[in-house]
Amino acid sequence: MLDISVIIPVYNAGEFLEKSVLSALPFEEVQEVVLIEDKSTDHSLEICRRLANEHSKVKLFQHPDKENHGAAASRNLGIEKSSGNFITFLDADDYYLPNRFDAEKKIFEDPKIDGVFGAIGIEYLTEKGKQEFQSKFTDSALTTVNYQAEGKEVFRGLLGLTPKTFGSFFHLNTLTIRRSAIDKYHLRFNEILRVHQDSDFIIKLAYHCHLKSGIIDQAIAIRGIHDDNRITKIVKYSPQYNQRQNLFWNSLYEWAQPLPLDADASQHIYLQQKAFELSLKKGISKKVSILVAILKNPNILKTRYRFNYF
Repeated sequence: MLDISVIIPVYNAGEFLEKSVLSALPFEEVQEVVLIEDKSTDHSLEICRRLANEHSKVKLFQHPDKENHGAAASRNLGIEKSSGNFITFLDADDYYLPNRFDAEKKIFEDPKIDGVFGAIGIEYLTEKGKQEFQSKFTDSALTTVNYQAEGKEVFRGLLGLTPKTFGSFFHLNTLTIRRSAIDKYHLRFNEILRVHQDSDFIIKLAYHCHLKSGIIDQAIAIRGIHDDNRITKIVKYSPQYNQRQNLFWNSLYEWAQPLPLDADASQHIYLQQKAFELSLKKGISKKVSILVAILKNPNILKTRYRFNYF
């Protein structure tokens, strides 16, 4: 049987936390639920303490200095403090469904499989959150990939380099990974990234490890959409958006430098990084730099940054 550690970073999630934790406890595969409380300003710490007292599986930790360090650092601390041979993640405002580990039970019988991922659904918890989410993202019932895949196909699909459209990123809440795999390649979340650290981690994981899709046609977890979701607060192609994209792609670019990536994957990461680096320039310098970059490689026009936004 799988022995799973569920890692939940906790910051100002008092309204949702108990439902999140209680969704993970009933699974016999779940050995422990590791809460990393990140100096919340609401009553989250009190709820964490109560849950840890009431349920033997729940273990509570804080950062050594008791300060706020962000989700990436909290997940890394959770990995350090956890003891299961398999690791999963769960956001404190989301929850697992009863079929969460159905695919894993069979797929992990194959020792070459390092990780399994699936589909996540959406629950609108507030009307404002719903409106903000739908104004920025496709109102799809599922965040999932378009077809079953494994191995390098997953890595290439996440970069948009497969012949068929791979589809959306799978959500971190749906990933189950062998501890031995992330330890072998020293994979951790980039603590410089306050957002997109999950996407950064997933892409790197997909390159180094053998991932396989599990249940992708129905939800195995639910994502709570409410007023305070950080991802909906960022206006696309705004200076803040471009800055965060630049940090994300720069993280991937630096990671990719010493690796023997396929030429198209290496170029894709470089062009994305270069495009968002250029987006941070201003005035005439920005226009000239963009034109030079286009002349060097017109494929930069296919990146996620829109060059008509001078």
